[in-house]
Amino acid sequence: MAENLKGCSVYCKSSWVQLQDLCRLAKVVCPDLGVTRRNLSHFEVEYLCDYKRVREEEFYLVKWRGYPESESTWEPRKNLRCPGVLKQFHQDLEAALQRWSRPGRPRRPPLHGLEPLVAAYLLQKAKQRRALWRWECQLNAKRSHRGRITVENEVDLDGPPRDFIYINEYKVGAGITLTQVAVGCECQDCLAQPAGGCCPGASRHRFAYNEQGQVRVRAGLPIYECNARCRCGPDCPNRVVQKGIRYDLCIFRTDNGRGWGVRTLEKIRKNTFVMEYVGEIITSEEAERRGQIYDRQGATYLFDLDYVEDVYTVDAAYYGNISHFVNHSCDPNLQVYNVFIDNLDERLPRIALFATRPIRAGEELTFDYNMHVDPVDAESTRMDSNLGLAGGLAGSPKKRLRIECKCGAPACRKYLF
Repeated sequence: MAENLKGCSVYCKSSWVQLQDLCRLAKVVCPDLGVTRRNLSHFEVEYLCDYKRVREEEFYLVKWRGYPESESTWEPRKNLRCPGVLKQFHQDLEAALQRWSRPGRPRRPPLHGLEPLVAAYLLQKAKQRRALWRWECQLNAKRSHRGRITVENEVDLDGPPRDFIYINEYKVGAGITLTQVAVGCECQDCLAQPAGGCCPGASRHRFAYNEQGQVRVRAGLPIYECNARCRCGPDCPNRVVQKGIRYDLCIFRTDNGRGWGVRTLEKIRKNTFVMEYVGEIITSEEAERRGQIYDRQGATYLFDLDYVEDVYTVDAAYYGNISHFVNHSCDPNLQVYNVFIDNLDERLPRIALFATRPIRAGEELTFDYNMHVDPVDAESTRMDSNLGLAGGLAGSPKKRLRIECKCGAPACRKYLF
């Protein structure tokens, strides 16, 4: 039996770092893992739990990576080689002292140790940062796009959302089939010399992009990109949305009660593709059933695909990408477009978000949940996206509750729906 297993391999669920920790715990040298006799006793600070000063010397309660909290030890600062962890700890300590210091008392650490309330906050904050860092690593491991994802929460102690799975494209629900396109274009240069009008022309529509990949058709008109059966290569100017997110983005906790949000870490040009709204494709009947449940929970992520017919809905509550965290605004900087690539079923468009104006690095990304696009032709008369997202919001595909808007825009409508 063993002879039949030669050459087989099994994926290890433990990370490289976890295996190194196991070696050090067992006092085992493993050159393949980089654990040698010289660094066998080297331990890494996972986070700092508490702080005190003894005869003017600073001490920190250290949680060691790979060890339980019960084995945390007090260490003098001179023993620690973790400048980043120390800097973050003191930033959190300053914030905690500012929050809980009594009027008229200096905001500096006491000589003999921190107050229990402050120490408890620092421990929770350290655990939260660790959990958010692990979640950030998971998100980047699952993404298939170029743009990296970072996570920040400097507002409260909330950690990663529960029951959310990051996906890069639609997850097809029960009873729904995506039909792959059967033909592609024969173009040598889809923009300059489109053969037969290229893919947009074959569908009786305009070429959607300019030389820089910026959308140049009006909102409401569909976009037909080149597909897997086209002869043009990956650098074709008619392949934009399918290349995925290209910008580095940050999921951050908002400070005005809107839950999580998304901001860009890079400058984004006007009319540039930013991200897709993806989730699980379900029937409108299933969306109605789920919407009633979401209403009772006070949250929903349902986006009706009503480009030509209100048959399907995208549910991004449990399966989604970074668009799951994008907030609403009555003055948004993103605009929704219907895009068709490898599936030409007009009932199942891909939902792409393009920048409506230049967006500064550090600016929050938003779109209008109750967007209405003026029809530009007969095919775009049902291009309104009935969408409600979480973070204190509610609604369903057919039923809308009157929800207060917190976007803060000068022209805010005061209510989402």
